[in-house]
Amino acid sequence: MIKQYETVFIATPVLSDVQMKEAVAKYTQLIRDNGGEIVYEEDWGLRQLAYPIQHKTTGFYYLIEFKADTQFVATLETQYHRDERIIRFLTVALDKDAVAYAEKRRAGKAAKAAAAVEAPKAEEPANEE
Repeated sequence: MIKQYETVFIATPVLSDVQMKEAVAKYTQLIRDNGGEIVYEEDWGLRQLAYPIQHKTTGFYYLIEFKADTQFVATLETQYHRDERIIRFLTVALDKDAVAYAEKRRAGKAAKAAAAVEAPKAEEPANEE
C-alpha cells in the first residue's frame, strides 16, 4: 500500500556542503530505488538544536516528502540509524488533511518566491534615452 510520508533528519554540523548534499542524495536515491516518489524536498539549513545531541548544539535540517510502500519506512529508518552523519530523524505518515496542508504550504512558498523574483524587476527604473 502506497502512503505519503514526511521525513526530517538532522545531520551533524561538521559536514561540508558537499557532504550534506551527498547525504541528501543517498536518501532520495534510496527512496527512488525502492519504488518511492519524491514529492517535495526542502533544505532548512543549519539551525540551533533545542538541546545538545551528542555534544552538538547545531545541526543541518532537511525535509523530504515522499510516497512509498508502508514497509519501506523501516528500511529508511534502518539506514538513518546506520549513518553516523545523521544525529536525529523523524518520519511520519501524512493523512489526507496533512497532505492538503503540505500542498497549501508549498503553494504559499512558491507564490512568495515568485513575488520575490518579480519585485526587483518592478522596482528597476526604465532607461529612457
